[in-house]
Amino acid sequence: MSIRNLDAALEPRAIAVVGDGPLATLAHANLVGGGFAGAVARVAVAAIADLPEPPDLAVVATAAEEVPAAVAALGARGGKVAVVLADGLTAANGLRQAMLDAARPHLLRIIGPNTLGLLVPPSRVNASLAPTAPEPGGLALISQSGAIATALIAWAADRGIGFSQILSLGDMADVDVGDGIDLVAHDPHTRAILLYLEAVPEARKFLSAARAAARVKPVIAIKAGRTPAAAAAAATHTGALSGSDAVVEAALRRAGILRVRGLSELFAAAETVARFRPLVRARLAIVTNGGGAGVLAVDGVAESGGALAALAPETVAALDAALPAGWSGANPIDIGDAPPGCYAAVLDTLAGDPGVDALLAMNCPSALGQPVEAAETVARTVRRGMIRGKPVLACWMGGATARLARTALRAGGIASYDTPGTAAAAVGHLAAWGRAQAALLHVPDRQVEVLGATPAGGRARAMAVFEAVAADGRSMLTEPEAKAVLAAYGIPVPAIRVASSPAEVAEAAAAIGAGGRRVVVKLVSRSASHKSEVGGVVLDVPGPIEAAAAAQGIAARAEAAGVAVDGFAVQPMIRRPEAWELILGIGRDPVFGPVLLFGTGGVAVELLEDTAVALPPIDSALAAALVERTRAGVLLAGFRGRVPADVAAVQAALVALSHMIEDLPCLRAVDVNPLVADADGVLALDARMVIDPGDLGRRPPNPDLVIRPYPAGWRRTHSRGDGRYELRPIRPVDALLYRGFLAHMSAEDIRMRFMAPRKNFPDEMGLRLSQLDYDREMAFVALTAEGELAGVSRMVCDPDHRTAEYALLVRSDLAGLGLGTALMTLLVDYARADGLERLEGPVLRENHGMLGLVTRLGFRSAAEEEDPAVVRTWLELPLAAGALADGPGRT
Repeated sequence: MSIRNLDAALEPRAIAVVGDGPLATLAHANLVGGGFAGAVARVAVAAIADLPEPPDLAVVATAAEEVPAAVAALGARGGKVAVVLADGLTAANGLRQAMLDAARPHLLRIIGPNTLGLLVPPSRVNASLAPTAPEPGGLALISQSGAIATALIAWAADRGIGFSQILSLGDMADVDVGDGIDLVAHDPHTRAILLYLEAVPEARKFLSAARAAARVKPVIAIKAGRTPAAAAAAATHTGALSGSDAVVEAALRRAGILRVRGLSELFAAAETVARFRPLVRARLAIVTNGGGAGVLAVDGVAESGGALAALAPETVAALDAALPAGWSGANPIDIGDAPPGCYAAVLDTLAGDPGVDALLAMNCPSALGQPVEAAETVARTVRRGMIRGKPVLACWMGGATARLARTALRAGGIASYDTPGTAAAAVGHLAAWGRAQAALLHVPDRQVEVLGATPAGGRARAMAVFEAVAADGRSMLTEPEAKAVLAAYGIPVPAIRVASSPAEVAEAAAAIGAGGRRVVVKLVSRSASHKSEVGGVVLDVPGPIEAAAAAQGIAARAEAAGVAVDGFAVQPMIRRPEAWELILGIGRDPVFGPVLLFGTGGVAVELLEDTAVALPPIDSALAAALVERTRAGVLLAGFRGRVPADVAAVQAALVALSHMIEDLPCLRAVDVNPLVADADGVLALDARMVIDPGDLGRRPPNPDLVIRPYPAGWRRTHSRGDGRYELRPIRPVDALLYRGFLAHMSAEDIRMRFMAPRKNFPDEMGLRLSQLDYDREMAFVALTAEGELAGVSRMVCDPDHRTAEYALLVRSDLAGLGLGTALMTLLVDYARADGLERLEGPVLRENHGMLGLVTRLGFRSAAEEEDPAVVRTWLELPLAAGALADGPGRT
């Protein structure tokens, strides 16, 4: 994985500080003063070879020009990780590449350069220039800013918050955000991962690491730079609407990351999500002794994506009996000057209401109030932050007395917040986290998805249009060409005829308008992006004569605007008075690649600002979530007496666009505006499309996708006797199968697979093993006819994606049925198609079955020098002539 050798930094046995200047002195003092129990040596570059033992971790605090030599020497001495403090190693002066070239032969990992350093408080490692040493705790911080890291360390110290790791990434010459997430995701000391992001250098690796980590522990991020990148000169509306921050938001959501907006909210969110499980919904019940505070909390709930719980009549009746007359009678429950003991009865009653998902207890200073006693009552009522299985949060406002109350609450395991807004936002965090977790489970599978299925031959028809456009020296399609591509992918379009002259327009209008139907006449131009801006659209044309006149008018206006006229499009006038106008689009982000856009369409689409974006690939569930994030989604469900639209047809059109992105790597931008939608379905009335002719030869799936599509084409079957097994790539939902699978494994087979006896397999292991990106990792499962897990083959790639380590495990009671051979053969085929050069893995010498299997598949073997009980096996994988048609699609 990308943490190859990097994990040595978490529990190093020996550390070296390289350099003789003030930075080296400070770094050495931090290490010694931090209480690190292992060996710490301070050396000059020339003395690295004389170190008494290889340093797992080295702090390189030399001048920039000395760094490559220091890295080379550390690698030769057996070093694993180097924290490079110096700046000035740039591509321009060649020092950055020289450093990387020196590290590569030894797989020495580089943190930095220009970094604050690395801190691992549980191991008492302070390999940094940080002025404050944090206490051990459960939060891992990965920061792209050293200044922000030091600020967060100080901020946390004032509040008694500790860390499991703090990783300052610096210039990220080698170790980047994805590597850092991979590193801390497996650390048992880490309860939650905090990210401070300014840029995402490798989007696919970042999302892959984040998605895997978010399945087992919360990942919370601040992304600096939320200013939208307006693309005023874009050829499509989508380019102008899908600003960079909207895409970042979509990417973080798809990765299961909870995004927050400020540093204080970062720690508040960490406290919340580290205590509780994610919520599917966030219907909040609020108990307060002050009505104004309750109103502030209600505002916070609305702003954070939660909802105020509607109390059941039985709940209101129970509260009437428990509270003095004059309580608010509704949620928020304002108990006024009721005695502190009322908090217990009210919280217990509210927790029994099925319409309540979470509770917030609040207290304001008052003349008759007893805030400390009230807090103690809540602390006695709530157990580990929960009551009847529902999370309870608290907000005690005020000065010194409130601080005492908050101390009592925290001592009772209750998350406490200083203001109503942050408390309400915390509930929103649980709901947002729940939505993110649900998104992680979606792996679009085109072979089982019903909506948006591509008609047979759809890609071939689309490519034929693109090839004709490219042969004409163009990148922008005309409207008829764009609609032909949409139709090839099953998106409904009106009948359309292209005419080259007003006379032909009259003929087309007579044919399309037979029976008195009116028509629309549009400009066809290879140089005009938006026809309406040059008067290139005439609606509601009654007959052939008027259609010819409309064409003449369009030609005159186009000529006056300097726009070439290549013809005219004639289509029926569509009258759907109950339809909503929508926009669907495809854009391209410079970091995250292709994106999908949906929202309210029409000529004023930019002014309405009602759009949302998503990263492809998507399925119908993800398409539904995209629609729901807009006001248009509310309107489609039915508004003020209008019949609900066919939302499934809208979702199908979005899924079809996602398939286009997967299949057509040359596609750069698409606008479908408007797409009209009503109870009768959808219809694309106008479309724009842009391609890159130079990419016509790239094969699917689109390698620019940062979320790699599910490799559905790698399904196989294996039959032996009466048994038939499905072999397919693993999916996140397969995590549920691991417990039953491992229960069928013998202790001896477990020992052979993991090279040591093992009894404990936490559920988090299944979550991690089943959440793959199909890029750095791949796993195939064999399933019985009953859907039980029968076996797994797996490979994990090195950072350079040249070699991969394999593993295989078959259920003990199903041995001898050829499942191991079938799974390994499939894995080898996939590795070869993916362009890997070598597949390797360690096998216990006594594991004769596995050694025999891989030998039959052509693997070579040799004794492992460091461990005579282990045999090293490997298979060279020259790329076969003619890549598999449904191969991974790497270019």
